[in-house]
Amino acid sequence: MARRRKQTPFEDLIDLAALLPWWVTLPLALIAYLWLHSVATSPMPTLANPAEFNSQLPGMMLRGLAAPAQYLLPAALVIGAIASVFGRIRRKKLFNSVATNENTLESISWHEFELLVGEAFRRKGFTVQETGQGGADGGIDLVLLKDGEKYLVQCKQWRRQLVQVNVVRELFGVMAAEGAKGGFVVVSGRFTEDAKAFAQGKNLQLIEGAELNDMIRQSRATAARRNSQPTTIKTPYQATSVSSDPLVQPRRAAQPSCPTCQAPMVQRVAKRGRDVGNQFWGCSQFPKCRTTRNEMPT
Repeated sequence: MARRRKQTPFEDLIDLAALLPWWVTLPLALIAYLWLHSVATSPMPTLANPAEFNSQLPGMMLRGLAAPAQYLLPAALVIGAIASVFGRIRRKKLFNSVATNENTLESISWHEFELLVGEAFRRKGFTVQETGQGGADGGIDLVLLKDGEKYLVQCKQWRRQLVQVNVVRELFGVMAAEGAKGGFVVVSGRFTEDAKAFAQGKNLQLIEGAELNDMIRQSRATAARRNSQPTTIKTPYQATSVSSDPLVQPRRAAQPSCPTCQAPMVQRVAKRGRDVGNQFWGCSQFPKCRTTRNEMPT
């Protein structure tokens, strides 16, 4: 693996901004520009005598630094926001390609594998931080946050080699050092029996390639079902149209409209009185409308 080129502070700031949602980064860019611009354009104090120079030196240095920073810092934040948007699009595309078998866990790169795992956990309700510490050979790749608790994730895209127990043991040690509540080791292949035995009884979950594929497909299917459900808007007091189709008539009779306000009636159960336990029709606008029908719903 080639050694990674050392980044400049400007590039590090862009990477940091890319970890944040764009709707957080862009307002920060605006605030940074307005503040730094006000500092850079503030009037220089007039020195009555040379003895005041030392007391004014920090302010002069701050104005000197704010002059270029008023453009560099917002620019880095804006570039990071754009990178965050495109990164999100890339992760969704990668997730869908694996879910539809267009790509496999073995055909993507190790970096794409980490992005894929992060997207899978993100769809399970976790806040995902991509640390960039792992690479192809080890390290903590993802930090998950949920309900105020931290979880660590290590990803291994080993195509032919079984993941040994030492990998699981190392993550367990880092969990203890970092105070993490739990951890996940996600691989494209399989674990050895020793690795599985070590993880038993610990808050450490081992996810093999087949399980990851199932998790991805189930998540995509759940999202598809949620998107396919029609959105219904209830319109109280709107009379139901009468269909001439005889097959529709029983449905209308099964849920009558309120004779007083024309709102749909709902099934209720009497909780007191001589009819306690019996079903009846009640207006859905109760307590505004108290109209009832005593016959049993059919």
